[in-house]
Amino acid sequence: MTDDPAVRLERDGAVAVLTLARPARYNALTRELKEALLDALTELAGAEDVRALVLTGSGRAFCVGQDLGEHAEALRRDAGSALDTVTEHYNPIVRGLAALPFPVVAAINGPCAGAGMGFALACDLRVAAAGASFSTAFTGIGLTADSGLSASLAHAVGVSRALELLLLGEGFTAEEAKAWGLVRAVVPADEVLPAALELAHRLASGPTRAYAEVRRAVRDGAVAPLEEVLAAEAAAQARLATTSDHVQAVAAFLEKRRPTFEGR
Repeated sequence: MTDDPAVRLERDGAVAVLTLARPARYNALTRELKEALLDALTELAGAEDVRALVLTGSGRAFCVGQDLGEHAEALRRDAGSALDTVTEHYNPIVRGLAALPFPVVAAINGPCAGAGMGFALACDLRVAAAGASFSTAFTGIGLTADSGLSASLAHAVGVSRALELLLLGEGFTAEEAKAWGLVRAVVPADEVLPAALELAHRLASGPTRAYAEVRRAVRDGAVAPLEEVLAAEAAAQARLATTSDHVQAVAAFLEKRRPTFEGR
């Protein structure tokens, strides 16, 4: 055990940076790290001055998924409860990322596997280091996907490729991930965080409340019937119609000038 925090939550203006901080273990998901991540997401959910988030890992990895040493010990204690962490930690973390009222960018600085990939795909946009490796990993240890990956991966790359990646468990590279649309950009390793921050600051200067509605609509609409999608879109537009960002952006368009979004 170390006295250093398992995650670091820092600020860069209106952008928050949340870093998994167990580099010696490739940011494997111990109970300590998972609980610290949940606490940080709870804090972010109530931060009124944050308008975008970057999620990244420290050291050479983004996150390699569940710490299997800790999991093996849980299996020895009680196999029936060893995977309670899915409902206690993984599901709330994914829900917490999805429910944030601002966009989230994943800066994938290195290996990204298992639940780590689930967390990355719970983000809205992803920037990856050249040569970074990805793996679903679950079937290799006799498990199915968790952390929302069975749905988020299929939405990102299509059902056929998602089944291939989940069933065979074969790793793939950042470059392949970009070709499939899984990541937005692949950059040199030392440029991953700066590139993600640049993207996050771009989002932080945009219409934050509209972005929140877009995030909700896309995530809900991916699984909802068309009529529900149409109704949800109409309700969201009605909510946004009276926001300051929308009203002044329309005025700016008519006056042929760039709008300045304040997230209101």
